[in-house]
Amino acid sequence: MGPTFLCELGLFFLCTLLCSGHAQDAVLTVKPSSTIFIGETVSFKCDMKEGEHTDWEYKLIMDGREITNSNIDKGLRLKIASTVQSGKYSCSAHRKSSQNTKNSNTVSVTVKAGKPRATLTPGSTIIPVGGSVTLTCSVGSSAGWKYEWFRRDQNTDVQIRTDDQQNRVIRVSEGGIYSCRGRRGNPDYYTDKSDDVTIEKTFSNKVVVKGRPSWPQIFSGETISLTCEVQEGGETTEWEYRWRGPKQTTQWTHNNYWIFNVSESSSGDYMCKSRRRDDSYSSTEWSEAFNL
Repeated sequence: MGPTFLCELGLFFLCTLLCSGHAQDAVLTVKPSSTIFIGETVSFKCDMKEGEHTDWEYKLIMDGREITNSNIDKGLRLKIASTVQSGKYSCSAHRKSSQNTKNSNTVSVTVKAGKPRATLTPGSTIIPVGGSVTLTCSVGSSAGWKYEWFRRDQNTDVQIRTDDQQNRVIRVSEGGIYSCRGRRGNPDYYTDKSDDVTIEKTFSNKVVVKGRPSWPQIFSGETISLTCEVQEGGETTEWEYRWRGPKQTTQWTHNNYWIFNVSESSSGDYMCKSRRRDDSYSSTEWSEAFNL
């Protein structure tokens, strides 16, 4: 068997492979993700890698079964209605002018029931003086999401940021109640909003605890009055006050004093902090301890 015959035999088998339609060089892409949820619209595109040709006939195949026959090089869109649409998808195309057939790769598509909920994770829930904190929004392990952010205070429910970037992480410098949600696809598909996360902002004002009587030792049965004073600097506003003692932390109040009868169990450290009356998500740091 001479070299010329072997060469001709090799060319014959190569032609047979390419012309009989077994070359798997078409590419099937699935958007927005191979993990999708009921209610989303999915786009399938079968790319022949041959530029612009209009004489291809396409088949979309799921688990070896043809489910549609159309011109899906420009994209076939399916709205997902059930988890039974999970499966292995591929496409096949036949070009009439050359009798050439191409088969694509296989893409595993998983359909999940229920609507996903976004998760908001704060880097910290306390904004330091003059600083900011990071907030991260995520939607499980699925891909292709863009994010919308919301901020609420005691008076409003305001969406503070939306754009076309995949702003999964943002920095915020204002206190409030934050939440987020994901969106993707065409038309837009939205997740449920995340749980709320409360972020508090720290003011630069200093607070000081002063006590009357002011002597360092006091006896059971006597009365003491502690006063929380907000020092100048930082914010100038009307304040509310909160106290923390050895056994309890009080609720916020308009009164800047705490009066009580002492006993032996009253010994310990007392601190206070202040916040603006018109902004319940911003406050000073705790004062230095007043030791009783």
